[in-house]
Amino acid sequence: MTEDKITGTLVFTVFTAALSSFQFGYDIGVINAPQEIIITHYRHILGVPLDDRKATDNYVINSTEALPTITYPANSIPAGEETMASAGLITMLWSLSVSSFAVGGMIASFFGGWLGDKLGRIKALMVANILSLTGALLMGFSKLGPSHILIIAGRSISGLYCGLISGLVPMYIGEIAPTTLRGALGTFHQLAIVTGILISQIIGLEFILGNHDLWHIMLGLSAVRALLQFLLLFFCPESPRYLYIKLEEEAKAKKSLKRLRGSDDVTKDINEMKKEKEEASSEQKVSVIQLFTNSSYRQPIIVSLMLHVAQQFSGINGIFYYSTSIFQTAGISQPVYATIGVGAINLVFTVLSVLLVEKAGRRSLFLIGMSGMFFCAIFMSVGLVLLDKFAWMSYVSMTSIFLFVSFFEIGPGPIPWFMVAEFFSQGPRPTALALAAFSNWVCNFIIALCFQYIADFCGPYVFFLFAGVVLAFTLFTFFKVPETKGKSFEEIAAEFRKKSGSAQQPKAAVEMEFLGATETA
Repeated sequence: MTEDKITGTLVFTVFTAALSSFQFGYDIGVINAPQEIIITHYRHILGVPLDDRKATDNYVINSTEALPTITYPANSIPAGEETMASAGLITMLWSLSVSSFAVGGMIASFFGGWLGDKLGRIKALMVANILSLTGALLMGFSKLGPSHILIIAGRSISGLYCGLISGLVPMYIGEIAPTTLRGALGTFHQLAIVTGILISQIIGLEFILGNHDLWHIMLGLSAVRALLQFLLLFFCPESPRYLYIKLEEEAKAKKSLKRLRGSDDVTKDINEMKKEKEEASSEQKVSVIQLFTNSSYRQPIIVSLMLHVAQQFSGINGIFYYSTSIFQTAGISQPVYATIGVGAINLVFTVLSVLLVEKAGRRSLFLIGMSGMFFCAIFMSVGLVLLDKFAWMSYVSMTSIFLFVSFFEIGPGPIPWFMVAEFFSQGPRPTALALAAFSNWVCNFIIALCFQYIADFCGPYVFFLFAGVVLAFTLFTFFKVPETKGKSFEEIAAEFRKKSGSAQQPKAAVEMEFLGATETA
């Protein structure tokens, strides 16, 4: 059997698909860098309170635009109450600017697979790019109109795009990759996401685009990527698995495979797809209700959802969305550079986790990551609480944030997606993955919307709260989550059946082959 090789067409196609994942990461991080600038702009659009002179002076110093003239009535609301109301409104609008992205993703997460089956993987990505372009244009022109409305609307539409591609891209890359390279190429989705986050943070530097004159260009820059990918997709082959299994067009599937493999001999891939088609036809699709009512699926789906809830409620997105303000609170003189440092560490440890996950167990890495995050969250809060007494505590908080992100990417970041796919067979797997993605987006939205309020209420003690949540999920993982490394689907399913005592006819171990899990015990 010849060894699978990497061809120019395969590299080009994976790169083109990963541009969507890059945009996903860019959209996550882009709103954070110009946070204070956008908030200041919101204040001027909505009206500056009489005693809010600091924001006014800051805007005049940093902007080349004329300050809007606002006239207040003689018998206006008392200044203190007006300032408080204004601060609450700005906090709400900023929270919506961050969390509306997750709303879009939450809605669209259920439709990525459906759109891919309906139109094909390539056309589905093209249609999704129309949403990305629309969202980017709304945010790009936000400075010319009611900024808060245009940014929130643009972020929502961009979220719809990211919700679609969060299912489309891994599916497409997994289907075009050779069997022996499927795991490695599949990681490009996560790598592209964290790269997008890092690039958004770098572009957000004040001397690049993160200033009062150019911040809207940074938000609208996604339009360039959307147009570029739309054009590049014309040169990408359609998924052979889609053509063979869904459309039953063997000739077109072979033609696509020959382009991707750089060889006329594609017998091995065709035989693999035949097995997969037979396996898929032997099982009926499972509904969401059946996942919870069928005793064979109930425990795996509960564990799957808990893994994704743990990932989001760990507090990681609080750091990603509000890292600049957290570093500022910690007393860092240049918080934006510290935020970029977080992005760089995020990228490095994502690569590290890819190497470790094939050698260490999924469950083991998840537990190591969660345990490390627990201690980091405690030290983070201790550093913030004692900052007024000891100036050096700012370094404790900053180091804790760096380590927090590192432990997250070692385990809780990428592993839930691995494990959910391994928990289920062909029949229930699509529904389980869609439900897991939906729960992930819902939790993302809750954190994005509520974190600023929680942080305002709890102050420096906020990460004590997350430490408690992380500890609870660590204990749940220890007692309820099985190890999946080196195990076939049937072996994993058997562990879930131990307590229920149900018997199920063994299925072929080829199940895990389709997931690209080629590691040995």
